[in-house]
Amino acid sequence: MSDTKPSFPTYKGKPLVRSGDTIYYGSMADKYVIKIDIKSKKKVGDLDVADKCTVQLMYTDPEIRTRKQIVKTSEKNGLYLALDIAEAWLNRALAE
Repeated sequence: MSDTKPSFPTYKGKPLVRSGDTIYYGSMADKYVIKIDIKSKKKVGDLDVADKCTVQLMYTDPEIRTRKQIVKTSEKNGLYLALDIAEAWLNRALAE
């Protein structure tokens, strides 16, 4: 058995982890992480592309109740705009 950590795709140096239509951006070891929920998709050629996305800045502390974990939330059109705001929010929150 190998001792290597799983390598996740990254965006601007932070890991992206996908589970179905939910994407987590950032490290769970940090104080904050971003959760992006893909609410709807559209067809582009024969690909399904994210259309409406909900972006949430959340605490990673498991001791905080689920409803209290959400710090900020926004809805964006498209995954690129969602990742753009996610990166800005996460960098500001982690700089505190």
